[in-house]
Parts: sequence; structure tokens; C-alpha cells
Amino acid sequence: MESVFRALADGSRRLLLDRLFERDGQTLEELCTHLPGMTRFGVMKHLRVLEEAGLVATRRAGRAKLHYLNPVPIRLVYDRWVSKYAEPWVATLADIKNALEENVSKGPKRVYEVFIRATPERIWQAITDGSVTRRYFHGTTPRSTWQPGAPVTWTSADGTHVVEGQVIEVDAPRRLVHTWSARWSEDVRADRPSRVAWEITPMGEMSRLSLVHDDFDGETATYREVAGWAWILSSLKSLLETGEPLPPPRG
Repeated sequence: MESVFRALADGSRRLLLDRLFERDGQTLEELCTHLPGMTRFGVMKHLRVLEEAGLVATRRAGRAKLHYLNPVPIRLVYDRWVSKYAEPWVATLADIKNALEENVSKGPKRVYEVFIRATPERIWQAITDGSVTRRYFHGTTPRSTWQPGAPVTWTSADGTHVVEGQVIEVDAPRRLVHTWSARWSEDVRADRPSRVAWEITPMGEMSRLSLVHDDFDGETATYREVAGWAWILSSLKSLLETGEPLPPPRG
């Protein structure tokens, strides 16, 4: 938490986050234009602080390094402090826009990162084992053999399929890629399946969990409605580190 507060204490870094909030997936050159009085090296230093705090995630697109706003640490601050003391008064301010609005090559993306004090094996189990997943994933249970080409579904307590897909890539316990076809409303059922990639990287006593949800046909209904990934990943982190998921989000 301290690194997040320290990163947010600087006005230039807050401005960079604001610009990424408005349009994600920007290069260093693009971000430098928002701080015309600062050298390229100065902007790089600020971005490094934001990356170390987990507030910015980066991805390579060819030779370009793209920067994305990662809302998970902000969600954790909100759940620990704001929701505890003042949620009835600030609920409308907590609707953090997680959108990645810039179409780089295959449409918009949603990119998230969270650091969890757990082994890759425990995180993998939390993603694939329905007895664990239902505790933090809005009560849904995944069912699959988790083999390439196998079907996968997320089912609610009443047996309704809320998400259907197909496993594309499996490298347990490091990487899982599958398609995502939302089924929870008529609006999202009309969308072509998108893609979700989970990556788990061991980092000493902790692991970094990255999630990229992409391959949308623009800002579809599914794209707009899956902004809840930040809460899901935060709840997964809470479950593995404390034994309890986060309380259900309000509204």
C-alpha cells in the first residue's frame, strides 16, 4: 500500500494516470507530450515508479512498449479504506473506468496485474478449481478438463451457464488462455467470443498474476460489462492471503 500512496503523491504521476485513464496503451513518446516541461528521462522515472507500485502495466507491440492503467491497486485501496469508512457517500466516485480504449491492432484490451503472496500452484488452483473459484468469482464455478481444445464453462449456483469458451493454451501453473463467450444477457450473447490470458510469474515469496482480456470487436457489450475483473482479482488475492474473499461489491 505504501508504494501506491507514494506513487500517487506526485502530481506528474497522477497526470500520467489521468492520461492513461482517458486513453490506454500509450507509448513513452505519447506520454511525454502530456508533460512538455519534463525531459524524456524524467517521464521514464515517473513511469518506473508507477510500474513498481503496480499502477501501470506494460506490454510489447512489436518494437513499441505500451503503457496501460492497472486499476487493481486502486481497487485494493478502495476496499481497505474507502469502503470501510465512507462507502455510502462515495460509491458513485468508486466506479473506476478500467477500459483500455485504444485499438492498437486487434481492438481494445483490458490489462490487469496483481501481486499475491502465494505460489503459482496455489494461484493456478484458485483459477481452475471450482471449489475455490466460486468463493471469489461471483459464485460461479468453472468446469473443464483444462486441456487444449477442451470446452470450459462458468456456471452459476442455479446451473446457468454465464460464460462459455474453449481452452486455447495450457502451461500449468504459468499460463492459461481461453476464449470467453458471455451468456448472462441478451446484449452480450450477440458478441463474438473474446479471449482471456492468465499469466503467473513467481517472484520470490510472491507471484505476479497478469490478466489480459482482448480480441473484442471494438467496445462491445461484453467489453463494457467485464470491467469487474479488477474486483475479481482483488478478491482472489484476499482469499489466498487472508482466507476470506472480499465482500460482494455494491451496486
